[in-house]
Amino acid sequence: MKHLLTIFLSLVVTFSWAQKKELKSAQKLFKAGKTAEAGASLDANQSVLESAELKYAAPYNLLRSQIALSEKEFKASYDFLIMAEKDPKLKLSIVNQKQLLIVDLVAAAIEQSENNDYLLSAKNLYLAYEIDPVGNIDYLYFAASNAVNAPNYELALVYYNILKEIKYDGIKTEYYVTEVNGNIERVVTMAEYNIFQKSKDYTNFRTEDTDSKFPEIVKNIALIYNELGQKDKAIAAVKDARAENPGDLGLILTEANIYIELGEKEKFKDLMGEAISQDPENGTLYYNLAVVSNDLGDKENARKYYEKAIVLDPKMENGYLNLVALILEEESRIVEEMNSLGNTRAENAKYKILTEKREAVYLECVPILRKFIDLVEGNFEAINTLKNIYGTLGNTEGFMEMKKLLESIE
Repeated sequence: MKHLLTIFLSLVVTFSWAQKKELKSAQKLFKAGKTAEAGASLDANQSVLESAELKYAAPYNLLRSQIALSEKEFKASYDFLIMAEKDPKLKLSIVNQKQLLIVDLVAAAIEQSENNDYLLSAKNLYLAYEIDPVGNIDYLYFAASNAVNAPNYELALVYYNILKEIKYDGIKTEYYVTEVNGNIERVVTMAEYNIFQKSKDYTNFRTEDTDSKFPEIVKNIALIYNELGQKDKAIAAVKDARAENPGDLGLILTEANIYIELGEKEKFKDLMGEAISQDPENGTLYYNLAVVSNDLGDKENARKYYEKAIVLDPKMENGYLNLVALILEEESRIVEEMNSLGNTRAENAKYKILTEKREAVYLECVPILRKFIDLVEGNFEAINTLKNIYGTLGNTEGFMEMKKLLESIE
């Protein structure tokens, strides 16, 4: 029995020595840049090394991960790395390998995105997130965006729902400094910001948080559900988010936008009113409310909202043009009625009254267009409209002024 035990131990030592020898040989080839040869060596001894004890199996998997990464086989590299993690002695090497893997993954994803290979880019960014879910959470957000661009809405939905569950907002602090020489403000890194505060060359130091991406994420989830024909889920997604943040302006606007996508203009109108109560100085909100009110036939309030919008935002081009178009709708109705009249004395009298009403409509538009043209230079549509109005009113001086103005911008 003693003799048999000695033989058995001898075989174990010899087998272990062979595992170590083959692993060292492959590692040496890899370090020498002979990646293909290193991989071939591991392939030839795969059964020996995979069945080896942990002290050889873990370095084997680490090497496999390194070779896979060099060949841009990112998923395989990560899978081998997971198996190598079983040996705590390799902790530092595995941390370094993970960082290398993440760097290469992100670089590949950027290149793929630039080449419009959005789906592969999304999957690589998601893998980068999987490797470090806390540190790489931003990559999940970009993965979702690329999945939409692919377009692979089902995959995008998976990614966006993860972001929603963890309430990802993507808020970043941006650092601003102003150069004393030139008075130019620019964005800098946090490290530069701290250093520049000690310099006399910079002033007006300030920080500013970026807007939350959470409303956008919820909106995209809802839009994807809508695209997939699941309208109930689209609305539910927004309502869930709003239940937690009922006063969040971004989410109010998101819900409003979903309803307008669904053709629910009355609900959109109600939500825009709610948004205005949150941000009463926002001209764009009044403009959107005016557009929908006009679509719903509420011309009186539409006009009020357009007027409020251009008061709050005096350079809002569409606000002026839509307001004028709304007023001129009355002119179309007057002209239609004028054309329907005959030549009786009563009809001629009515024609005169309608002519005066038509001129009054034109005169309403003149100060609106004049103000717009004074504030915003070179708007062809506004100048041409005012030229035509002056022509109809018989205002030769105004007509020639607008004609020259048109010629100067053409």
